[in-house]
Amino acid sequence: MNLGQRIRRLRRYRSIATALVRSGLGYVAHDMGLTDKLLFFRSEERRGVKGKSLGERIRMLLEELGPTFVKLGQLASSRPDLLPADIVSELERLQDQVAAFPFEQAAAIIEQELGDSANRLFMHLYETPIAAASIGQVYHARLRDGRDVVVKVQRPHILRLIETDLGILADWAKLAESRMEWARHYRLADMVEELGVALRAELDFDKEARSAEQFALRNGGTEKMRVPAVYREYSSRRVLTMDYIEGIKLSELGNLDRAGLDRATLAERYARSIFRQVLLDGFFHGDPHPGNVLALPDGTLAWLDFGMMGRLSTATKTSFAAFVIALRNQNSKGVLRAISRMGVVPEAADRDRLLADIEELRDKYYKVPFQRLRLGEAVHDLFDVALKHRIAIPRELVLLGKTFLTMEGVVTMLDPTFSVFDVAEPFGKSLLLKRLDPRTWLSEWAEDIPEYIGILGDLPAGIRQISRLLRQGKLHIETDVPQIDAIMAKLDRIGSRLALSIVLLSLSIVMLGLIVGAALNHAKTVLWRIPVIEIGLGVALFMLVWLIASIIRSSRF
Repeated sequence: MNLGQRIRRLRRYRSIATALVRSGLGYVAHDMGLTDKLLFFRSEERRGVKGKSLGERIRMLLEELGPTFVKLGQLASSRPDLLPADIVSELERLQDQVAAFPFEQAAAIIEQELGDSANRLFMHLYETPIAAASIGQVYHARLRDGRDVVVKVQRPHILRLIETDLGILADWAKLAESRMEWARHYRLADMVEELGVALRAELDFDKEARSAEQFALRNGGTEKMRVPAVYREYSSRRVLTMDYIEGIKLSELGNLDRAGLDRATLAERYARSIFRQVLLDGFFHGDPHPGNVLALPDGTLAWLDFGMMGRLSTATKTSFAAFVIALRNQNSKGVLRAISRMGVVPEAADRDRLLADIEELRDKYYKVPFQRLRLGEAVHDLFDVALKHRIAIPRELVLLGKTFLTMEGVVTMLDPTFSVFDVAEPFGKSLLLKRLDPRTWLSEWAEDIPEYIGILGDLPAGIRQISRLLRQGKLHIETDVPQIDAIMAKLDRIGSRLALSIVLLSLSIVMLGLIVGAALNHAKTVLWRIPVIEIGLGVALFMLVWLIASIIRSSRF
């Protein structure tokens, strides 16, 4: 790290510590020892902080710290398995609206990325952005052939700022975990690392372009669905150009009604599209809020913004389909099986309490009328159980849960009587039937054949290598047996008792020989004036009593 980077990081340290105090979270900075390390540090709480909840204070802190932290807060709001519900609800209120940067900077970035000036690339590029967010801002433009497009330009120096902030957050997360129990409880360092990966991915507009193209390819044959085309010759890692689509947001109910669009039809079309993406394709839009899905005059749904996409493996798709169907059919055992497959339970978890919470979740949905079932609420309950018991739910499954929570909110707003289970069940059954199809098994086995052939090809060489090591005496086998110390201690006790038994038996034989010899020779049982036989019998009796007592104490009789 050069001197300039050190100075930038030190300044940012001071800004973050100041914001912590101003937001009423100064005790965090103090407990971590940050205020002691910053010279001439003074700050006061802002007015109106007292009486605010922890979630409100965190939201105010992120808003004060600027674009990087606002985006991190929004990403964190999609992890209800890691954060309490009250904090998540506050983070969801974060507005990704920041001051627009000058048009001249946007034009310079376009020229730098695309190799030509904006005036020569476009017939017209409107100087006023139609949207300004923490990562970049969007302009309306017109190509030389007359087609209308939107041009998304990344905010200047945002990558450097984000890397500085992420480095600071990583250091602070490790420091917090070493000093505070709540930081260890919420796995703060892992959370920062995961959010950093997601944020860096959003900075790569080339990746977003690939996602948009793949999404269009998978949904190309879907009726009443449109995906904007990507113009590769006008795109790069920091600039993204796509079709300009003008429509009505699904949240603008009055405009939908005035356009003569049926809300119930839009709700069904929207939900059906998401279930098709999730349960059939396994590649789905991770942020389907009303601003990213527009209704066109003919009822077609146009999907926008592909910076957050999710992928599901076949096993995950099957588990979630089983969860939806079991919940729909009120099959408690099916719900339990599906939940057990959708997370990794840590070794330190209290299994009895976990089982009790799962039973409570089952009872909540047992014999509930179909009209009252809510998929979003069920997913939220699942996340609550995961958070309570620190169950590591895969990120893609969490993103899926967030998608369904958003979906159910949108369809309920469009049609309060709509139930997503009516739409979900056919897709889930189709997926499960496909898994049971022998042709699916054969296809999966066929895909693994090259790997099996490779293993068989490597087998002779492996056998020869093991044989050579055996002949040279260089083959070492290491084993790890759980509780080996306890087992060895018990074996030692058994060996000691066995040895004592053998000594007792030997002593008994010797004493018996002395008694028989003395009886045959009519001799006394006194040797060197010492009553040997009497003393030996006493010792043997004592050893016998001790051996019996030790066996009784260990309950091995």
